[in-house]
Amino acid sequence: MADALEIEALWEDFHRVVNMTSAELAAWLKVRDADEETEPLPEEAGTPTGQHVLAILQKRRTDLTDDDIRVMHKVVDTVDDLVDMENEPEPESTPEDTRRRHRLMTLGHDPLKP
Repeated sequence: MADALEIEALWEDFHRVVNMTSAELAAWLKVRDADEETEPLPEEAGTPTGQHVLAILQKRRTDLTDDDIRVMHKVVDTVDDLVDMENEPEPESTPEDTRRRHRLMTLGHDPLKP
């Protein structure tokens, strides 16, 4: 397990990159997995990582597990990498931009949110 200072820094980084509330993320995960004929159960909607992010958002820092810390590192690194790519100048919106936004939203980061 990481020490208290590392966990504090990771907690801050995680909440910096995860800019969606737990309600917004839960709604997105349900919409993302719904199709014309079925809608998943709320606890089964979205990717395993998206579900884990949702669970972390509902925890206190003192309740984090080693697995939570691993996922938090993964989310911070992935969002930081994708947001850096997003900041490259692009003249118009493309399907790739939409896929990137949806991937980020599955991790709890909406790039269109101020």
